[in-house]
Parts: sequence; structure tokens; C-alpha cells
Amino acid sequence: VQLQASGGGLVQPGGSLRLACAAPISIFRLNDISWYRQAPGNQREFVAKIIPAGTTTYSDSVKGRFTISRDRAIYTVFLQMNNLEPEDTGMYYCKADLPGFRSSWGQGTLVTVSS
Repeated sequence: VQLQASGGGLVQPGGSLRLACAAPISIFRLNDISWYRQAPGNQREFVAKIIPAGTTTYSDSVKGRFTISRDRAIYTVFLQMNNLEPEDTGMYYCKADLPGFRSSWGQGTLVTVSS
């Protein structure tokens, strides 16, 4: 299973970025897909999740600023990040939950929020 994450970059505080996670068709249609992030020296933490039916879940730290969505035409999950803060800096990973309590991770995309 190959997830492809993209869209990271350098942005000033208060700015926006949109991350993309392209998934194989079967994974996109059947499995929950999440975004996680890891800041230097910290553990990887949950950011947001979307299930095939479209229900979403967010961590408290991003609720109201980030939006996760699915585009069925291109089998891609997006993470729209608005009002970014320096604390949002880190490597962002997408993850698919697979049957049998397995997971598949993408390669990560770096987000840097700095003036």
C-alpha cells in the first residue's frame, strides 16, 4: 500500500497550507485515513481523521482551524490548514487503517510555520 503525501512548505504565522494524501483506490474507498504530525523531539500525534462515509474527527489543538476532506474523483484526502501557528510545525504523515489492525503510512511532508 503506497500513500503519497504532499503540499508541505514554509508559511508565516496566520497563513494557510493544504496537504494532500493520494491513496490507492481500494484503500481510499474502504478505509479510514488520518493525518498525524511529529515535531522535532516530540512523539507523533494525531491531527485528524476521515472515514469512508465522510465523518471527521479532530484533535483539540487543530479543531476550528484545520479541515479534512475527501475527493472521490481523484482518491485523495486533503488537510486544509488555516491560521497556522508556529506550534503546527512538524512532519505531517497520512495513515490508512487496514484490516487486521494494520496501518500503512505515507512518507511525510514537512510544514514549517515561521516568520
